Amino acid sequence: MGRLDEIDLSLKYSKRKGEERLAEVQSRLAALRLTLGGQIGSGRIGPPVCVIFEGWDASGKGGAIKRLVFPLDPRHVRVSQFAAPTDDEKRHHFLWRFWPALPGWGGMAIFDRSWYGRVLVERVEGFASKKEWKRSYDEIRSFERGLTDEGTILVKFWMHLSDDEQLKRFESRAKDPLKQWKLTEEDWRNREKRTQYEDAVEDMFEQTSTENAPWTVVPGENKRYARVAVIEAVIAAMEQGMLRWDIDLP
Repeated sequence: MGRLDEIDLSLKYSKRKGEERLAEVQSRLAALRLTLGGQIGSGRIGPPVCVIFEGWDASGKGGAIKRLVFPLDPRHVRVSQFAAPTDDEKRHHFLWRFWPALPGWGGMAIFDRSWYGRVLVERVEGFASKKEWKRSYDEIRSFERGLTDEGTILVKFWMHLSDDEQLKRFESRAKDPLKQWKLTEEDWRNREKRTQYEDAVEDMFEQTSTENAPWTVVPGENKRYARVAVIEAVIAAMEQGMLRWDIDLP
């Protein structure tokens, strides 16, 4: 049994409870973000905050990111999306293309997909050799250790949902003219390889969930619950990082 098997996908909020809780955590997040950015409080610039999202297709990454950035001034947070590397990016080490998007002190960045594509899609689809993706575990651990040693508050999410719920969301998207663009033939093909992806995800957890950069698995079956859980986890990480650097909490 792996970590994914242990996730309680029955967790949920009612519409009213979800809206109330979302407003509460968004307000707290805004206060922490302004403090780390030096806009309120002592005025001291705080450590970088980097939040990365991985997960199943249709698991709610986009909706969670939307609610995460909603209470924040757009000048104080950057959202970067990463797809397959370009031909030029392939000429460099696989981590190279992520460096320019990393936040500096006082900054915050959110990554929709990340360097973990190396041990997920590139592994399963054969875009990286076994030797390459196995070697990358150590490279990723060293990379993240360097970031966190320098102060980065690194939050890593895997958005999880069941195979049945994913199918329902796929079929719903296929029927909605305004959401059909989100669904591709590749998404359907990936469903056929779910077992292979599950193995890759479990290996990823085992190899890269470290004390300085742990994975947080978010039950995504209920979108309201997932969105609140994401912000709660970011708040907890930010508060811990502020205490580490002796920055007073708002």
